[in-house]
Amino acid sequence: MAEQNFLVEIGTEELPPKALRSLGQAFADNLQNELNSADLAFDSIRWFAAPRRLAVQVTHLAEAQPDKQIEKRGPAVQAAFDADGNPTKAAEGWARGNGISVEQAGRLKTDKGEWLVHVADIKGKAAAELLPAMVEQALNRLPIPKAMRWGDKATQFIRPVHTLTLLLGEQLLPATILGVDSARTIRGHRFMGEREFQLDHADHYLEQLEKRGRVLADFERRKAIIEAGVKDAAAVVGGIADLDDDLLEEVTSLVEWPVVLTASFEEAFLKVPAEALVYTMKGDQKYFPVYDTDGKLLPKFIFVTNIESKDPSQIVQGNEKVVRPRLADAEFFFNTDRKTTLASRLEQLDNVLFQQQLGTVKEKSERISALASYVAAAIGADQALAERAGLLSKCDLVTNMVFEFTDTQGVMGMHYARHDGEPEAVALALKEQYQPRFAGDSLPGQDVSAAVALADKLDTLVGIFGIGQAPKGDKDPFALRRAALGALRIIVEKGYRLDLLMLIDQARALYGHKISNDNVAEDVLEFMLGRFRSWYQDLGYGVDVIQAVLARRPTRPADFDARVKAVSAFRELEAAAALAAANKRVGNILAKFEGDIPAEVNASLLQDEAEKVLAGQVAELTERLAPLFADGDYSKALAELASLREGVDAFFDQVMVMAEDDTIRLNRLALLNQLRNLFLRVADISLLQ
Repeated sequence: MAEQNFLVEIGTEELPPKALRSLGQAFADNLQNELNSADLAFDSIRWFAAPRRLAVQVTHLAEAQPDKQIEKRGPAVQAAFDADGNPTKAAEGWARGNGISVEQAGRLKTDKGEWLVHVADIKGKAAAELLPAMVEQALNRLPIPKAMRWGDKATQFIRPVHTLTLLLGEQLLPATILGVDSARTIRGHRFMGEREFQLDHADHYLEQLEKRGRVLADFERRKAIIEAGVKDAAAVVGGIADLDDDLLEEVTSLVEWPVVLTASFEEAFLKVPAEALVYTMKGDQKYFPVYDTDGKLLPKFIFVTNIESKDPSQIVQGNEKVVRPRLADAEFFFNTDRKTTLASRLEQLDNVLFQQQLGTVKEKSERISALASYVAAAIGADQALAERAGLLSKCDLVTNMVFEFTDTQGVMGMHYARHDGEPEAVALALKEQYQPRFAGDSLPGQDVSAAVALADKLDTLVGIFGIGQAPKGDKDPFALRRAALGALRIIVEKGYRLDLLMLIDQARALYGHKISNDNVAEDVLEFMLGRFRSWYQDLGYGVDVIQAVLARRPTRPADFDARVKAVSAFRELEAAAALAAANKRVGNILAKFEGDIPAEVNASLLQDEAEKVLAGQVAELTERLAPLFADGDYSKALAELASLREGVDAFFDQVMVMAEDDTIRLNRLALLNQLRNLFLRVADISLLQ
């Protein structure tokens, strides 16, 4: 079958830079799904995206769907003809629907009888006929949170659409999508190259757009050019660029023809904490800061312009003029803030609301202080330092610097605490209290910081759950999921032997009468255990392994972690499947029994050799594994329990559990109960698949 390359491009106003990649990828994915659904064969599909366009190119696209034969079964022969052999109305109606007479129908014999059948030849539709509707469907399914209208048009899209091009090879496909007719018109760069040109063939899109339009439509190529250019520019000034990937993606989405330039700012601004300067350069101006080999900020920045100027120095000077007032603001705020100590700002927090029902940020700071002291005592950290850090933890929120540059909270608290002469552990805790901020972020580096971070997260969790405002769906205004996962990571990865229920109860007590939800402790615990499920799934652990541990509801996160790893290792043992099945069988037997089961096995009532052997093994392991369970050495304990496989198999093969004699039956149930309880000291392995 003949093949052609297909191109679709929509030309728009500037698209949202942070959404550009997802829009381009989704456009290609949606169109691919449409092609697959229509059974149109192709070789590959590729997306392109630039500030004012989205495009998809499909290579070696079949010019038509393959012809098909479809078997359409009719009524049974017995029901298709009456006693005189004449076609019934059902048979005639079915035949008319297929465009044939009953006499033209074939017969299909099966084990269940004979049926009328018609094999229809369906000719495949041409790709040119199908593609416009497919493109429209692909665009309609883009992840657009809020569509807009423009002019007097009723159509909606993420931004106004000006051009539409659908080319199958050199053939222009007629279509009207989003209120725009398909044409060969491709718009070039706003200020360079040809403003518009006519594209003659789908294969010439990238080449013609680059040469004539001065636009690099390939997102990945633009990104690579920018990354390499920024690295080279930094090397020229003897530094290393801060190539934050989010910023790199955003800058790539802002330019059609990237040109990398280097500029400077006054060295005097380096007296301001680097974090504030970097926040201004990256967040506000989309510049790449430059550091020396020791990690010290240099008075240089690299930026990407969207035009090739004959006099680049003019662009450099312009950007230096733009950034200077922002850096001057940061310098002014920094100098002004240092005239007042952090501690003296505590009273100002009484005017800042944390949550209407839960009080002010000052009250939160006092609770964090008390809870941090409690946690510090439990993990062997300095209580006084944790208490002091907790009290000062939110004071930088009312500084000029943080008010203007919100992302510097915590960091500025650290700098101001050092200026005030606070202990270094306190200063570091002010910065590290928010860690981990996101998946993969580093944890607090010291125990005092960890105590404050845990106190902050638990205070928020208990408070918000305490007034009945648990997250619903994707709405989580207080970032409780992130807080819960962050707290779990700190406890697990730092190996703290902390119990969630104890921490939750302590946080609950500090709120006093403000808590209205009587089930807050159970709700918070359940929520945090739920975060374990998603966390360990992301780490690659099986759902059944996680469920087996969750069934025991261990409340010490480090203990939970040890159990998951132990069960995961046990699951790979040869004996695991048989023992999991046996545990399930035992659980079902015990669940069906009504009445009290003896706590101990009476050795004198053991009759069969198999039950004597198993009872001896269970008694021995109960004693031998006690210290392993106490130490949390679950891996070794499960490895030892794996030795029970032969004894358990023999027991179920040779012993009738539900014996007629009541005392014998109860004794055997007691043995099974002891066996199951040994495994339950780790997890419910009956849930393993």
